[in-house]
Amino acid sequence: MHTLSDLNLQGASVLVRLDLNVPLADGEITDDGRIRAAVPTLKELLEAGAAPVVVAHLGRPKGEVKPELSLAPVATRMAELVGVPVELAPAGDFPPARPGTIVLLENIRFDPREASKDQAERAALATELAAGRDAYVSDGFGVLHREQASVTDVAKLLPNAAGRLVEKEIRSFESVLKDPARPYTVVLGGSKVSDKLLVIDNLLKSVDRLIIGGGMCFTFLAAEGHAIGDSLFEPDWVDACLQILKDARERGVEVLLPTDVVIAQDIAADADTDVVKVEQGIPDGWKGLDIGPQTAAAYAQAVLDSATVVWNGPMGVFEVAPFAAGTIAVARALAETDGFTVVGGGDSAAAVRLLDIDADAIDHISTGGGASLELLEGKTLPGIAVLEDA
Repeated sequence: MHTLSDLNLQGASVLVRLDLNVPLADGEITDDGRIRAAVPTLKELLEAGAAPVVVAHLGRPKGEVKPELSLAPVATRMAELVGVPVELAPAGDFPPARPGTIVLLENIRFDPREASKDQAERAALATELAAGRDAYVSDGFGVLHREQASVTDVAKLLPNAAGRLVEKEIRSFESVLKDPARPYTVVLGGSKVSDKLLVIDNLLKSVDRLIIGGGMCFTFLAAEGHAIGDSLFEPDWVDACLQILKDARERGVEVLLPTDVVIAQDIAADADTDVVKVEQGIPDGWKGLDIGPQTAAAYAQAVLDSATVVWNGPMGVFEVAPFAAGTIAVARALAETDGFTVVGGGDSAAAVRLLDIDADAIDHISTGGGASLELLEGKTLPGIAVLEDA
């Protein structure tokens, strides 16, 4: 796979795929992390004399022009962060850039061909995007699991390379998936076992310790015979949980499940809460919404005792204060451990930012939720494969 260092950039018109799918509230960007993550590649291109033309998406317009999903706020913020003019091109217009400036193409998902299942339609859009370009740089890690015109098809038409963000993402995940320092611990949370089953199946081959929290833990606890009240529960996945626990025992993988949980009847900042031992069970009408303090301490210590840690998924409903302590404990331990630490994208990365954790103390915080999950599942991402085939 080529990197920026392999491209002749002086005077080149470079098409750059970025992941700029930032959250908006009333037209204002509420988290510019993905724009910031793109800045090193954009600055390097500009300093090398290239003229970057950026292609990106925002939200799910489903092939229709939706003004509320315009990249206009992104163009404004990008100009502030990079320090050069950023021109937002109208939808369907793919102009060249001038050296020293950036052109940001309007939301590429306004074009129905971008995400079309018809390869010929995607190829037609890719041909239009590639016209007049000298190279293609893939730096949108969060979209590399997508088979889309601006991700895979256009990369086949031009000399291509990974940008600095994608390069860092791939190297970080390779280090934990191929040759992790041991003990190697993976912390999994989030709502559903069904979302993480393939990840667990793949990781059981290599991890020393698997820590389970979040809503998904209650299906495991129910599988072990514990009363879980009205907690999130996937009855169709009980057998899968039992099989995971059996496979872990046979492979010598230590599995940590909660021993206590924070419960409430409602998900609200002013909800009445209690802490119960798992062995006592959760009463009917109550639901588990965070790991308890005893569990949080045990999970944090396990992280501190590890040489490699991967974390994907929060321990509770961290957006609501009474149910954030478990996620905070795990995140702080990741920031404090001397081991190599990787945070999967999505909710885990959002939790680090929202809960004011020292992000600089974590070795790598991924910018891609779905992409990082598929890497942990052992899959080859289409957007990486097309770069490696070049």
